[in-house]
Amino acid sequence: MRTLVIGDIHGGLHALHQIMERANVTTKDTLIFLGDYVDGWSQSPQVIDYLIELSAKNNCVFIRGNHDELLLHWLNDSKDNLLWYKHGGEATVIAYEKTNAETKKRHIEFLQSLENFYLDEQNRLFIHAGFTNMNGIDFEYFPKLFYWDRTLWETALALDKNMKSDDLLYPKRFTLYNEIYIGHTPVSRIGETTPVQMACIWNIDTGAAFKGSLTIMDVDTKEFWQSEPLPTLYPSEKGRN
Repeated sequence: MRTLVIGDIHGGLHALHQIMERANVTTKDTLIFLGDYVDGWSQSPQVIDYLIELSAKNNCVFIRGNHDELLLHWLNDSKDNLLWYKHGGEATVIAYEKTNAETKKRHIEFLQSLENFYLDEQNRLFIHAGFTNMNGIDFEYFPKLFYWDRTLWETALALDKNMKSDDLLYPKRFTLYNEIYIGHTPVSRIGETTPVQMACIWNIDTGAAFKGSLTIMDVDTKEFWQSEPLPTLYPSEKGRN
């Protein structure tokens, strides 16, 4: 039995099928999805349908991403957001024109059920973006930061690699959990295409919304599997490029 973590999908159902197959996922595996299931490629509604079906067979943890929250506002409150349109939302709006009211209702329920984070028995934290409170997730003043924050990852990138965890200047946030798994900020921004570890943080967002691949990783062995780059799976689409 494995614990597998999956990066940001962004409407790329073909890529999701590929990684499930390449990792030989079985019903014995626990699957932790880091959020951003939608926005970018054309199959956001189908991704959510797939995840709902998957949860009937597998032990699944679904974390809330910022794009999932934006979709919920649009579906539930008819709240349009111009910025959202420019960052992948337009493809999602077009895709939902082909769905019925029952599907939308089911998807609203799924989006409302998402978790802000998941902390396992081994003190490993799974969260979409990050947190800002130096005392940890239970003390966060603004829960939206769980799926919008970038300071956790930026701090990890800027950290002196020679600094020890007991150093006075070492960020306290990095001492609270054994490991922290995030998505949200693609590793392609630092020229990488595979999961990146900085301090105790593993970034699993390998740029599936853009020109990268979707990644699934075994959190115990650190073995990972990737889809083909998303533009090759959706050659007539732009994604978020």
